[in-house]
Amino acid sequence: MAVPAAAQERTAVKDGFDLAAASGKTILVMRPTVQVGAQSTGGMFEPNGDWTDKSRKNIDSALARIQTKLGNRVVVAPEAFGEDARLTEEYAALFAAVSRSVINYQFFKGNRLPTKKRDNKANIFDWSLGSGVSSLPGAKDADYALFIYNKDAYGSTGRKLLQAVALLGPGIAVKSGEHAGYAGLVDLKSGDILWLNADGAMGGDVRTAEGAEKRVSQLLEEFPGSSIPKSVSTVAPEDAAK
Repeated sequence: MAVPAAAQERTAVKDGFDLAAASGKTILVMRPTVQVGAQSTGGMFEPNGDWTDKSRKNIDSALARIQTKLGNRVVVAPEAFGEDARLTEEYAALFAAVSRSVINYQFFKGNRLPTKKRDNKANIFDWSLGSGVSSLPGAKDADYALFIYNKDAYGSTGRKLLQAVALLGPGIAVKSGEHAGYAGLVDLKSGDILWLNADGAMGGDVRTAEGAEKRVSQLLEEFPGSSIPKSVSTVAPEDAAK
């Protein structure tokens, strides 16, 4: 039942939160989590170090260029070492896990938890990473943290052949490729997620500079207080086939 959720792009804002441009608030940009690899014939993710390194550089460059459109003061999180590095990695992983839970248990109708069904009826978005985010490197000098998660699994030849064969079968759906991205703004005092843009089927090949530019723009579209518009189409036909 989790597959249909991956095709849904949703943006949510915590009730009562509003961030105007030039508000005087500071946004701490955390280092994006980037995973790029292949999807095996059996659907397993196979990491590719070269693709990941190239994609990380492309995403970092695209993010640096788009920061001027975020509408408020932006600072990049300092490079972390030792215990700080471990804490940063833990919260990056927690953000990704919570984002997936939001998609599965609040955004997607088929899997909505009873409490989230009530939240949706009342237009409530209430998720948190916990107040421990205040200990993140650079947190004491900022109001909010921007987390970004990106995962791309490009369908292998075997996976694409399996998809083609499945189309001839008895209604068996096989997806080739995975292109998921989550971006979230988190309150550095409470840990509450104030804004979330979650998409399990994004466009843009992050292995190229142009594709990474498209991906980052999609991740941050309609960011609170920004001048980044919502894109007309999230998934290009050529991306959906990968």
